[in-house]
Amino acid sequence: MTLNPFDLWSTQTSPNAGKTTTTERMLYYSGYIRALGDVDDGDTVTDYMAQERERGITIQSAAVTFDWREHRINLIDTPGHVDFTLEVERALRVLDGAVAVFDASAGVEAQTMTVWRQADKHEVPCVCFLNKMDKPGASMSSSVESIKSKLKANPIVLQIPIGSGREFIGLVDLITKQRMTWPAKGGMEDGRVFETRGLDSTDEPELLDAVSQARGTLIEQLADVDDDFAELLLGEYLDHFDAVPAGKLQEAVRRVTLARRAVPVLCGSSLKNKGVQLLLDAITAYLPAPNERNHDLGRWYNDDLCALAFKVVHEKQRGPLVFLRVYSGTMKAQSAVHNINRNGTERMSRLLLPFADQPVEIPSLSAGNIALAVGLKQTVTGDTIVSSRASALAAARRAEAQADARGTKKSSGPEVSSVVLAGVEVPEPVFFCSIEPPTMAKQADLEHALKCLQREDPSLKVRMDQDSGQTVLCGMGELHIEILHDRIRREYNIETHLGPLQVAYRETILQSVSITDTLDRTLGEKRHVVSVELAVSPCTESPADTSCRTTFTEEVEAQLPADIKEAVHNGVQSAYLQGPLLGFPMQGVRTEIRGVAIEPGTSLAMVSASVSRCMLKALKQAGGQILEPVMSLEVTVGEENLSPVLGDLAQRRGSICDIQSRLDNKVLLAMIPLAETMGYSTVLRTLTSGNATFSLELSSYEPMNPQDQNTLLNKMAGLA
Repeated sequence: MTLNPFDLWSTQTSPNAGKTTTTERMLYYSGYIRALGDVDDGDTVTDYMAQERERGITIQSAAVTFDWREHRINLIDTPGHVDFTLEVERALRVLDGAVAVFDASAGVEAQTMTVWRQADKHEVPCVCFLNKMDKPGASMSSSVESIKSKLKANPIVLQIPIGSGREFIGLVDLITKQRMTWPAKGGMEDGRVFETRGLDSTDEPELLDAVSQARGTLIEQLADVDDDFAELLLGEYLDHFDAVPAGKLQEAVRRVTLARRAVPVLCGSSLKNKGVQLLLDAITAYLPAPNERNHDLGRWYNDDLCALAFKVVHEKQRGPLVFLRVYSGTMKAQSAVHNINRNGTERMSRLLLPFADQPVEIPSLSAGNIALAVGLKQTVTGDTIVSSRASALAAARRAEAQADARGTKKSSGPEVSSVVLAGVEVPEPVFFCSIEPPTMAKQADLEHALKCLQREDPSLKVRMDQDSGQTVLCGMGELHIEILHDRIRREYNIETHLGPLQVAYRETILQSVSITDTLDRTLGEKRHVVSVELAVSPCTESPADTSCRTTFTEEVEAQLPADIKEAVHNGVQSAYLQGPLLGFPMQGVRTEIRGVAIEPGTSLAMVSASVSRCMLKALKQAGGQILEPVMSLEVTVGEENLSPVLGDLAQRRGSICDIQSRLDNKVLLAMIPLAETMGYSTVLRTLTSGNATFSLELSSYEPMNPQDQNTLLNKMAGLA
């Protein structure tokens, strides 16, 4: 049986593109559920959290495993909302293919581009599914054009719809030249039964012309990006391109999809039960099996176990459940495994096959699958799990031997760290607020709840405010923090109080400054003396470069031992964490260490403290600048409501980038400070009588103008 893990992700926030509905139909047609659930009714398999069913959106990714035509499919249904983008990131990290679900009436939207970039980063082959072809205003040509222009992808259309909007009754497969139509009545509404027949002269002339033209375009596109197919055309089918067999076309489509030179485009309507079976066929035909993906680490481990933990959830009955992608070997229940990242061994008590919130217990699981492990209490997202430390060392030796053969061998011996799977990148939070328990007696319970939630969701950061002693939640957005607050109340029975939402600003400097500082302290009988000379300056090489850099002059680089250099570096980094204006992290600062003089007996901690103090003085003298997060905003609104929406954006310091037309609506593209978006959904609903949708994504951090910065400083100081 071929294993074929893939990911299904949505392309927009509201209204949904239909990824959960599509997942539900896949489970129904594969025979794993007996009745079709509905997102609006709150009874779908993968949206099982109370918050998901109340809001009709996906919040947590859910994994299900099912079979389709002798293929095993591991599917992860992920959220489309920007606040939960980490769920998509970690799903794409471990899966071998993705299905991008689009609303055919809207095409590519703001969040689509974010998710597409994530798929590109992990080099995941994709299939596009244009859903909601039955919706008024659905347009296949417009959607395909938006994929081409906005995602810079090469879409190859494999199906064209028969009818559109309410007249959508089926589709034509351009490869096989067969038409599939679903009966409108007669008790076949579940879409399981549909009519398939070849095109003939009795079909509408317009449809035959459209199919002929679309198939010709498909053949030309494949010939442009696949040399083998081009040779076949110019050899055997030079006189009659249309005579190319369906099998040869499918092979070419598979090659270009796996090589990521093109993305197949299919269409249908999941809610109306049309086209989902053909999407499943395309997944098994065009997306890769695990052995077709290049996983070097799996090769180094041979038949030994190697797996990546990509998610953790907590259950009251079972405790922590760890989601694992198995890359090599076999995972068995009741076995001990070694966590390379934590350098410890844990015993896995039970092994489960994921099926949303009702996993099935199994004795073992082979490579290419996704498993749920019970009993791994120390494992967190991003950890590499192997059968033993000895197997990791053996893999490291194989990796070293291969590097030696390639001439890229390092001087040191084999290290276990060289055979650790790359973890999951966690985005930085943009919102934060304080959280307080109802009584001090509940403080320990709250800390336990936050610890569990952090283990589940690495994008949630929890810190203690040193001045007020308050616990501070840092999250990805209003909805993210609202959901976390609700989960603490429902799952942990703690009625917490949230403080007002605040924005996570950044700080930078405006001028270059050189400074010298000497620290002379006596602690006990020891005297510590450190003199530091350094210079700070704004990074001007690249506006997109937001990192902070630390360099040493050649003379200092040569004189300082490694441990002193590390202490100096730690001092600089600690100063970067809290800017001089409001205590927010610094970015875009370059520091040059020009001199460090240390008297004998001075501790490394004092070196770090001296450098940190000198940095703070330099940053204060260099002139502080607040950087605020600016969001890319896309609003879809009727033309009659455009003026009040534009007026409201002007009051929110928004700048309009473009106004586009999409059928009867206007699409407003703008940049707006994150601080001005609080409560925007409610205001937009009021201005447009609920007839507008919007999506947000973080664009960049931009300098505030002096007036807005002074207003913010006064507000934070309690003067406004």
